[in-house]
Amino acid sequence: MLNPCPNFRWLVLFLTTTAAAPSLLLRQAADQAQVLVGTAVRPYLLSDAAYSATLSHEFNMVEPEDAMKWWTVRHTAGAFDFREGDQVVQFALAHRMKVRGHCLVWDHNNPDWLAQGHFTPTQLSQLLQEHIATVMKHYSGQVFAWDVVNEALDENGHVKNSPWYNQPGVGLSDKGTAYIEQAFRWAHEADPQALLFYNEAEGEGLNHKSDAIYAMLKDFKQRSVPIDGVGLQMHVSQPDLDTAPIAANIARLTALGLQVHITELDVSLPLDSSGHAQHSDLLRQAEVYRRIVRACVQNRGCTAIQTWGFTDKYSWIGSHSHGTRGAALLFDRTYKPKPAYDAMVEEISRKP
Repeated sequence: MLNPCPNFRWLVLFLTTTAAAPSLLLRQAADQAQVLVGTAVRPYLLSDAAYSATLSHEFNMVEPEDAMKWWTVRHTAGAFDFREGDQVVQFALAHRMKVRGHCLVWDHNNPDWLAQGHFTPTQLSQLLQEHIATVMKHYSGQVFAWDVVNEALDENGHVKNSPWYNQPGVGLSDKGTAYIEQAFRWAHEADPQALLFYNEAEGEGLNHKSDAIYAMLKDFKQRSVPIDGVGLQMHVSQPDLDTAPIAANIARLTALGLQVHITELDVSLPLDSSGHAQHSDLLRQAEVYRRIVRACVQNRGCTAIQTWGFTDKYSWIGSHSHGTRGAALLFDRTYKPKPAYDAMVEEISRKP
């Protein structure tokens, strides 16, 4: 178990006395509003004093970026390796934080032995059921919610080609979303107390993909498939994002009796040659954060908001964009809160 950060008192003083900072810290606002506010984390960074202090002081929920994915948990065929995931769970327990699990079924980030294994559908079915059961039982009582299936649909809402669907699949490749359903049934058997989520990208507003997600989830609910919610990832690159369709989509999903979690929120900005964003863009970014948070907290069925990382010092966007975009998160590279942080605190504090 990790010890509290040695510069904890300095960090609290800094955050609470910075002129631009709101009177409440983010975690305080979230606790008062009874909403979960989380972030994705990397276990190896928990030894960084500023990283761990900011994380524990500002968030009441965490999710590992990669530490519970197949290629980490089962990088070899014969054994499970829970060390990195356990680090995240131990940190969360030490700091009274909830843990979301991510993710059990995905067509990406699978180890070579699996992706190139030439398994039969029967073998893949056994492997997937074993994986879901073993991982969920290991974290039973510690991980309260799981992204069971991640990004199974393409941009048009069709089931994507994947090892689990049709390459060669688990034996249900001619039955559309049946393999997704099966994964949820196996997950419920493994840990009946965990909340089970379908997590998806680019289906946050109203479009062909979100319509397909809605139709699948409505069908699942009507047939009593054990699913509790949907995760809307929310990787944003538009500073003028219209959030009205997002609010409408959240409303129709929660009307099905599902919870909604915003699971991977970040708002990337163009960077200059020195790697900095313009101040005017940071202000526009803050308004995007504000409107997305508002769309969530105004609906009682939207119960969690999570960013994909929290400091610009460690973000996937820089490498993904080859350094042309970034500055997407609530804290800058020195852990100073940005206008987006203030906007998020203010909006959560206004939760009805």
